[in-house]
Amino acid sequence: MAFQQDDSGFRRQMFQGDWKCSKCGADIKELPFNPDPARIDQLQCRDCHRKNRPPQRRW
Repeated sequence: MAFQQDDSGFRRQMFQGDWKCSKCGADIKELPFNPDPARIDQLQCRDCHRKNRPPQRRW
């Protein structure tokens, strides 16, 4: 288990594993959450997740 630090200094726990993206088939080696075994077939790599999430509003 590793930790990743963002710009604000917050240390986020990262989970190591060997998963595949459900959209493009890319290898996923690290996630910011421990995936639910019942939903492994729904995992997405970082690139696919960014492409498929709704646009964020900027204030």
